[in-house]
Amino acid sequence: MWFIVLIGTMAHAQNIFTARVIDAEDGEPLLGATAKVSTTKGGVSDINGYLEIRNIEEDSIQISVSYVGYQPFSASYNFPLSGIQTIELIQGEELEEIVVTSTRSSRTIEEIPTRIEAISSEELEEKAIMKSSNIAMVLRESTGIQMQQTSASSANQSIRIQGLDGRYTQILKDGFPLFGGFSSGLSIMQIPPLDLKQVEVIKGSNSTLFGGGAIAGLINLVTYTPQEERKLRLMIDQTHAGGSTFNGFYAKRYNDIGLTLYASANRQAAYDPNNDDFSDIPEIRSFTLNPSLFYYLNDQSSLRLTLNGTVENRIGGDMEVIGDRPNGLHQFTEENESDRVSYQLTYQNSFDSNRLLTVKNSLTFFNRQILEPDFEFSGKQWSSFSEVAYNYGNTKADWISGINFYTDKFEETPFDSLDRDYNYTTLGAFTQNTVNLNDILALESGLRIDYDLDYGFFALPRLSALSRFNDTWSARIGGGLGYKLPTIFTEDAENLTYQGILPININSVNPERSIGGNLDFNFKTIIGQEWTLSVNQLFFYTKLNDALVFRENISGQFFYENADGPVSSQGIETNVKLGFKDFKLFANYALIDTKLKYDNLNEQKPLTPKHNIGSVLMYEVEDKWRIGYEAYYTGRQFRNDRTRTDDYWTMGFMVMKKIKNVSLYVNFENFSDTRQHRMESFDVDAHFKPDFPELWAPTDGRIINAGFILEL
Repeated sequence: MWFIVLIGTMAHAQNIFTARVIDAEDGEPLLGATAKVSTTKGGVSDINGYLEIRNIEEDSIQISVSYVGYQPFSASYNFPLSGIQTIELIQGEELEEIVVTSTRSSRTIEEIPTRIEAISSEELEEKAIMKSSNIAMVLRESTGIQMQQTSASSANQSIRIQGLDGRYTQILKDGFPLFGGFSSGLSIMQIPPLDLKQVEVIKGSNSTLFGGGAIAGLINLVTYTPQEERKLRLMIDQTHAGGSTFNGFYAKRYNDIGLTLYASANRQAAYDPNNDDFSDIPEIRSFTLNPSLFYYLNDQSSLRLTLNGTVENRIGGDMEVIGDRPNGLHQFTEENESDRVSYQLTYQNSFDSNRLLTVKNSLTFFNRQILEPDFEFSGKQWSSFSEVAYNYGNTKADWISGINFYTDKFEETPFDSLDRDYNYTTLGAFTQNTVNLNDILALESGLRIDYDLDYGFFALPRLSALSRFNDTWSARIGGGLGYKLPTIFTEDAENLTYQGILPININSVNPERSIGGNLDFNFKTIIGQEWTLSVNQLFFYTKLNDALVFRENISGQFFYENADGPVSSQGIETNVKLGFKDFKLFANYALIDTKLKYDNLNEQKPLTPKHNIGSVLMYEVEDKWRIGYEAYYTGRQFRNDRTRTDDYWTMGFMVMKKIKNVSLYVNFENFSDTRQHRMESFDVDAHFKPDFPELWAPTDGRIINAGFILEL
């Protein structure tokens, strides 16, 4: 009897699965494709695409095959099988493994409990075609993100995530905070996209690793690093509105030395599409130079030194004055002169595969002058960041712990008697753990303790969880606390060019504090062999206490105080991606309900649309064609006087043709010419001292641009 059972068991264990993995388009074998029957059995394809999995006990199995840059394959098989199975994989960018750096772990975006949206290099290239001088287009088209224009003259824009003002979003570059406080002004307009490898967006409070400021979210701009293969790209772009941009990027590793160099120059003529004598795009002259030097001491350690420099002059206002034709009626201009200089130094030492020491230091200088006929604002900011962090753990649980030191010093050359200088010094300590509890559940928890010399201690805990139900379904939930030190640099102050704003009294104004969380569900599947579908549904909530409120006193001066009630932002984001052969459709919807619950109010936040819809249809043949059509809907908004604006659509169309190493493109942005001027009377009141209406829709209208990208 036992002999029969043993023979049966041995026979049952002799099932062998053999397959050949090939590219579905050209039939070429794929080396290194990974096949799995379960968490313990699998195989890897050889140079001819063949793989074999032995000792399979089941008579019916589910095979999953993955390969970087290809859509995953999954199918059921019943033994016995006849011959070698053929598995065809379809190329697909959306399923490429993306390693994110914002949480400072080496996990892919699929394995991190914290919800992160990554904009890949290919998507960045598409957006660079639409707007080559800055990253405003990259961020504007992400779900739940609104680019709010804060000045009719300078055309400056502020980023709002899930309905919260721009000061609540922390912008990093390669993990360094470079754009906070005074230096956040004009930042979105001064960051070109061509040297970016990817952009990582974390929505909701994420202050554990990077400190205060990330109440609404965090944006990390990740640049290219040098590889053995040289990367040289040149881009020239011209718009019909008088804008010319030149971008160049070079990267190469030479044994122990690596180098990247990025340069960008932009020249924009003042542009007035509605002929009201005032510019809707200012005259701009800007130049950016970003070199990075890498020194690889050995296989385990390296040094990186990066310099960033941007000089810019932009003049907006009366077209006659900009053209050097002032007279008694035509007098007004707003001129912004700015210099942005910084350095970042990083040392890394990898003791083994599980232990990494990172030491960082950066220093940033930002100088800005705003000149109007009867007013001048001039200020300088010095800010620094220093950090020591240590990664440790194992494949199941990894840790990062560290300390960092922030300084932020602002000095103003006062136009009047107001003294608005400040000097913040903050010391922080943090730790974060990411652990796989089992094959289904992973947790990420962290705690940060900050001490500011003026405002004392802040404790910032955070917790996130990832549940992978199967290859199709997963869910994330997370939340945490945040804070923001008060400064005068808000959207309200920017709109007034900082005129008549009283300094903040640290004895009577408290830091802003927040609590928030989000929950999202992910679904992805392959339909047949040619269709792919993925859906992400997000629910979010943020409550902001002690919000900084802008007031006007009886003397006509402006001041800040803490609100006597909270600001809340809640809503949903829906993202759908559908792929069929060379076609991809992206569709999204955002419901953002941001309420002001102070001064006995419970009203929707002004200039914050509650409903937003976006869609992009893309046809792409790799290394040949890229054709895209996009449409975006912005719902009605409240002005500050509680009147309501119209809703509106904007649409764009682009075509790019690649011929060997040259990509030629033409883009029709907002080709429907949607403009605020068309939807309401845009009366500036007086030429000498204009009073611009609140901005809630595009003012520049249709922009046609064309150019080429040369890769050498």
